[in-house]
Amino acid sequence: MSVDETTARAADKTHPTSALPSRVRPSASQVMQRYGLVVFLFALSAFFSVWPETSGTFLTSANVRTMLANQTVVTIAAMGAVIPFVAGQFDLTIGAVGVLATFVVGALTTKAELAAGPACLVAVLAGALIGAGGGAVVAYLRASSIVITLGAATLIGGLILLYSKSSSIVGLPPSIIDFGSSNWLGIPRPLWLAAVVVAIVGFFLRATVTGRRLLMIGENPDAAALVGIRTQRLVLVAFIVAGALYAVAGCVSISLTGSASPSDGFGTTFQVLTAVFLGATTINPGRFNVLGTVVGVLFVAVSVNGLSLAGASDWVQPVFTGAAVILAVSVSTALARKRAS
Repeated sequence: MSVDETTARAADKTHPTSALPSRVRPSASQVMQRYGLVVFLFALSAFFSVWPETSGTFLTSANVRTMLANQTVVTIAAMGAVIPFVAGQFDLTIGAVGVLATFVVGALTTKAELAAGPACLVAVLAGALIGAGGGAVVAYLRASSIVITLGAATLIGGLILLYSKSSSIVGLPPSIIDFGSSNWLGIPRPLWLAAVVVAIVGFFLRATVTGRRLLMIGENPDAAALVGIRTQRLVLVAFIVAGALYAVAGCVSISLTGSASPSDGFGTTFQVLTAVFLGATTINPGRFNVLGTVVGVLFVAVSVNGLSLAGASDWVQPVFTGAAVILAVSVSTALARKRAS
């Protein structure tokens, strides 16, 4: 058999639909499986828009701007987290690195009197170094990413408490706070930054060789290694980029709050994980993806904002978020197994 005949037969097997007279339309259940969370997001927004308890404030421009601006930290951190998740690894240092970044910026600007820009650059480099340390252990020693990153997060949190003596850093220079409180074209500046980060990470994962190789590693690391992909090095890169983005999120956080607090890490980690796992149930079900993660962030933001405006009791928000995580993990796992079968 000639090479051309072999190639043609392989193409027919790889693309069996090429012989069909027309493209098969997806069923309604397939559409809902892919876009169900998006539909639910719009339905939830519509509900809070007409519900008497929230209709007067939910759709106001001030509330929408505030709600979106408050999610910029989670969005940027989630963009960092989705990269190692795509490569089949867990990273739980999200909040710890973000809090560390706030203390680096706070200490350098208030004590060392360094400008805000260089201070944020140092914080981002610190985040990248932490990612490199944990990533090297996971990639080259084949240690469990959950155990290593959980240990790293605990270690970082302890060091922050040691340095801060459980106290916050306040009195930041106006240049930092101005970034978090000012608008550009009527849109908060942190929201512009979050949009840029989403676009860059989406382009990186879908349109670059490195990003596509990370996707291949997440699908089947053994097969990726067999075709010559340097899986260890790319996993290390994933953790480095993730750590840097967690630090960027920390820099945005300190510009929004005006202080560095040692007790903010766990909440951010949990919100990010919720968004990432919810994202794996939509757009590209069964796979961690950028657009799905953004939908997950918006879903949590709309839910929490609507419940807060309605005056829900304190227990409602954590119960809702916890249930969302359990459901998202269950659904995304089931979809991933269905895709693999």
